[in-house]
Amino acid sequence: MPVLKKIRVLVVDDSHLYREVLSKGISTDPYIEVVAMAVDPFDARDKILKYKPDVMTCDIEMPKMNGIEFLKRLLPQYPIPVIVVSGVSESVFEAMNAGAVDFVTKPDVQSVKGIEKFLGDLIIKIRIASKAKIGEIESSNITDIVSEQNTDTGRIIAIGASTGGTEALYNILKAMPVTAPGIVVVQHIPPVFSRMFAERLDKQTHLRVKEAQPGDFVEQGKVIIAPGDQQMKVIKVGKRYNIELGGKEKVNGHCPSVDVLFESVAKAAGNKAVGIILTGMGYDGAKGLLAMKRKGARTIGQDEKSSVVYGMPKVAFDIGAVEKQTSLEKIPQLIFSMLK
Repeated sequence: MPVLKKIRVLVVDDSHLYREVLSKGISTDPYIEVVAMAVDPFDARDKILKYKPDVMTCDIEMPKMNGIEFLKRLLPQYPIPVIVVSGVSESVFEAMNAGAVDFVTKPDVQSVKGIEKFLGDLIIKIRIASKAKIGEIESSNITDIVSEQNTDTGRIIAIGASTGGTEALYNILKAMPVTAPGIVVVQHIPPVFSRMFAERLDKQTHLRVKEAQPGDFVEQGKVIIAPGDQQMKVIKVGKRYNIELGGKEKVNGHCPSVDVLFESVAKAAGNKAVGIILTGMGYDGAKGLLAMKRKGARTIGQDEKSSVVYGMPKVAFDIGAVEKQTSLEKIPQLIFSMLK
């Protein structure tokens, strides 16, 4: 039988304790090999050149140079998939903007269950990151869509994303005008960070962006993002769309699940909806997007070239759920052509 090539990982952290926890923990996976550990960005740079790892885990708060500045300098010259290991902080989104593929939050080292969950999540993310495209994706050149036309008229836009999705969503939403129909979003993201992500987008775009709460209405110029630990649905109340939260069970391995959202939008909005599936590993959202399409919704899938991980959009495309597939750059304009 052929021997599968192990994923070579470099662990970068100034804490000796965390270096040991990470190294020993992820090495329990038969497909992962920790080839080296580094104490700071300069040490990491030398070890990248020496060991040529496939994936790097990187702390943000480090001596000599923080992780974000390190990524900004490193990735243009040496494109390597990076998973940021950090405390609960908005700085993870700056790291994603600098080119990191994903992030995990540091656990309390006194909590055995917390460490086990952390290591399990990190192993999954390392496997996904090893398949990610870094340096091949051109920086997005999306320009704002200036539109005075009222494109609401009972319409709704539903978006689902996973790995690489925080930056993809930002690039789409920053181009959308306040006249856009209400937008509902499931991004696979840990709890707490979903609220931070919504607040960040609220500051960075023309739209009102918030984390979902029970009873929220989907409204023109407003974006509602699913909490990181609850399923989110859209239901029709009179002529309006209402947000319903509930259930922490995983669907397709995820809570929130894109399929749960898309299937509810198919039922509530039918041909008044536009569904968009973005970068991410796995198949969450494919069946829900197909349900939307069968109810008359227009559907869009991100193409392979512009996806960090061409998993979810590929499955949706392969089962016939995607009406039009295009680059991230062209998605906002395509949305508006469909709305018209």
